[in-house]
Amino acid sequence: METNRTIEIPQGVNVTIDHIKVSISGPLGSLQRELWYPGIMIRKADSEVIVEADEQRREKLAMLGTFESHLKNMITGVTKGFEYKMKMVYSHFPIQLKTQGDKLLISNFLGEKKPRKANILGNTKITINGDQVIINGINKDDVGQTAANIQQATKIKRFDPRVFQDGIYLIEWSGR
Repeated sequence: METNRTIEIPQGVNVTIDHIKVSISGPLGSLQRELWYPGIMIRKADSEVIVEADEQRREKLAMLGTFESHLKNMITGVTKGFEYKMKMVYSHFPIQLKTQGDKLLISNFLGEKKPRKANILGNTKITINGDQVIINGINKDDVGQTAANIQQATKIKRFDPRVFQDGIYLIEWSGR
């Protein structure tokens, strides 16, 4: 088993590592994240980032893969960005959406008087196009959690979900 992973840095992406803080900047913006685990080192060598463990223990090898995924997602975010597409489904009452600051207001869901709210995290942008909700951003965690917040906000209680299938559901996601 390998105790190190190598990640190529594409053209136009700048990576700086300051102890446990990793900063990656690219054409779409910049991201920072603190990555630390005992016995795991992250260093930059020429045009690649190397994540290495000091021993071959199962936990450390698992964290090695986790750190590699985080770094790859950060590089993808600053170069291509992330996009999640959601679809509004309703059969009883038409759902109305509007953004208000860092919240998405979901009005008239199942005929409710008060709008339901979903938090929009970080610099995530939401576009409403007919019955589609498009969520864009450079931070995969923020974009994914925003989509999850929207889907959870339309979770149905007190009704039979086989009859009332209304809601906003994830239909597609990509790292553009």
